[in-house]
Amino acid sequence: MTSTRPSRLAIGALILLSLIWGYNWVVMKQVIRYVDPFDFSAIRTLLGAVTLFLVLIVLRRPMPLVAARQVMLLGVVQTAAFTALIQWALVAGGAGKTAVLVYTMPFWVIPLAWWVLGERVRGLQWLALAIAAGGLVLILEPWAMRGSLLSNLLAIGGGLTWAVSAILAKRMRRAHDFDLLSLTAWQMLFGALALCLLAALHPSRPIDPTPYFFGALAFNAVLATGLAWLLWLYILQHLSTGMAGLSALGVPMIGALAGWLQLGERPSAAEFAGMVLIGGALALVSLWSLWQSRQQARLQAPPKAGEAAAPAAGGQAPARPQPCRARTGD
Repeated sequence: MTSTRPSRLAIGALILLSLIWGYNWVVMKQVIRYVDPFDFSAIRTLLGAVTLFLVLIVLRRPMPLVAARQVMLLGVVQTAAFTALIQWALVAGGAGKTAVLVYTMPFWVIPLAWWVLGERVRGLQWLALAIAAGGLVLILEPWAMRGSLLSNLLAIGGGLTWAVSAILAKRMRRAHDFDLLSLTAWQMLFGALALCLLAALHPSRPIDPTPYFFGALAFNAVLATGLAWLLWLYILQHLSTGMAGLSALGVPMIGALAGWLQLGERPSAAEFAGMVLIGGALALVSLWSLWQSRQQARLQAPPKAGEAAAPAAGGQAPARPQPCRARTGD
């Protein structure tokens, strides 16, 4: 059972994960000075997949490929399309602004889950959607046409693609029993192969083999993929799903702050207000998920001594507690 009392080590892992994934937006922005965005996407995802398979071997985790066609589809959507869109968006868009627009993903998931999975949208989720929509308008500033419209649309498309892949993964987990790390490795491999095909067909400039280029590859393969996924699995094992979901709030905020400090990407007043609104909406969604996780854990907890023999309201015996299973992140 996932503990509702987070340990200091698990909280530290959550902070480190947010720092790695948040700062990687600056790395991905800077590296395209030395390599075509599609070439970098193909190389980094291929190295990331290799790293994950090495982690599987070291941890002796199961590696069989389950539901191959569905995993291939997930890889094309979640790794290939998502990575290509965000890397392309970074060509003309700022690291921080792109990160915030991509992390509108939770707000696309809510209506998609309602439509595809029949999941009910709660009152607080409607409020979060409204706040996020207002923030999105402020960031895009359609009245002023600031920044690159194409970059903004690509970043939003990345968030929407990510949301679609989340729905696909959730439907797959309903029908099959997947190991999270194994599923991630296989879908990343299929997505990397699709990106390699895209890079081969797309004309690009030669790679400039600078130290920063190799450092960016190492950062993405070792830290942003290998170490980050180990941290994520540890977080899911020791924190509730709602608490783990707080990383969706930390990553874009760290990306925006790093872009501001290192790249000088100072947002306009409207963009800053929009980022604050989207951050607030993400906080609402995360806190709602955290509350739901704690409620579920409380319902699944075994009765305290002396409570099992006491009759429930109406004179009926209390329901038998169901066994609690660790959540693997929805």
